[in-house]
Amino acid sequence: MTDRLSPLHDSHDARGAKFTDFGGWQMPVEFGSIREEHAAVRESVGVFDVSHMGEIEVAGPDATALMNRLTTNDVSALDPGDSQYAAITNGDGAMLDDTVVYRLPDGTAAGGAAASLADLDVDRDAAGDHLDAPSGDPAYLFVPNAGHDAQTYDRWVDRRDERDLDATVANATGDWAMLAVQGPDAADRLDAATPRDRVVDLSKFEATAAAVAGVASWVARTGYTGEDGFEVMCPADAVDAVWDAFVDGPDPAQPCGLGARDTLRTEMGFLLSGQDFDPESEPRTPYEARIGFVVSLDTEFVGRDALEVQKEAGVDEKFVGVRLRERGVPRGGYAVTDGDLTRVGKLTSGTMSPTLDEPIGLGYLHESYADTGTEVSVVVRGDEKRAEVVVPPFVDR
Repeated sequence: MTDRLSPLHDSHDARGAKFTDFGGWQMPVEFGSIREEHAAVRESVGVFDVSHMGEIEVAGPDATALMNRLTTNDVSALDPGDSQYAAITNGDGAMLDDTVVYRLPDGTAAGGAAASLADLDVDRDAAGDHLDAPSGDPAYLFVPNAGHDAQTYDRWVDRRDERDLDATVANATGDWAMLAVQGPDAADRLDAATPRDRVVDLSKFEATAAAVAGVASWVARTGYTGEDGFEVMCPADAVDAVWDAFVDGPDPAQPCGLGARDTLRTEMGFLLSGQDFDPESEPRTPYEARIGFVVSLDTEFVGRDALEVQKEAGVDEKFVGVRLRERGVPRGGYAVTDGDLTRVGKLTSGTMSPTLDEPIGLGYLHESYADTGTEVSVVVRGDEKRAEVVVPPFVDR
């Protein structure tokens, strides 16, 4: 049963949003038209409430060791203000989740980052904003997917206690709100909302503390749409001012729901946790999912040995896209064949691409069918529909 609401729920309801259950949260799926919201992000700017995403804070002398044990990338490569994409895997190398890890300023206390953002120091000079790194222990914030925060927190605490590591772990999901401002005009909107801070000088996957609409926030140049964009994390009790600055200002951004977020990420071939991979229903490794770049075999993370073997041996199936050449809409679970009734894989996601006005899907095919241009078929309601393989993205951003 849905029992978690965004701190912006009442605002969305007043705006006439249609809601859906997602990962135990009631979130807006659309405010008007998915196609209009999708087009706004591709052509100008849209803003999403993504407060259903989790936030786990980790700090202390052994915080880096704990993070490197439980995520596949190497967090020791991060300086304060850097972030990286990573997977969380089990002992077999199958993905439990994917996440973005942020390195906070050293000395930031876990369990209080959202409340103490205003205390984070930022150097401002002609080259842009730079976080001061005061002396202290390393600190991290990472973002598990919707509904995964409690189990992820437990996993981190259990591993910390098993290894007797000196690190504080806090599930701060209820303390944070998160907005995604995405599209070609996103930088202009952030610039207008942060008159004291040059967040537009951030490079991709860089983050900083900044006052957004006067609210102390953590701002990263990251996103899930394929467009330029920023993700803004701020205290949950102050998010209304930040949201209103984008959607009700003199040049309002289009509010967007999870429907457009899904069509946008599908066009880019971005994974959706629980759908394109799931430890129970769709167990997949980073190498099968084509995100081997997030695996650092130089660290001793859970699942490392299994992934080292798989990297050496290769995978039987790979994550790819398909574009239908006939009428029909591909959906998750549909079989993919060689066009002569021999199954060669299956889809995990599918939609009608608003940008291309073509039916597209994502899924796993036998590696011999995984090259761009390979002719296959998708079984739609019992009929084989001609299709071709596309290694994502479907759209060139």
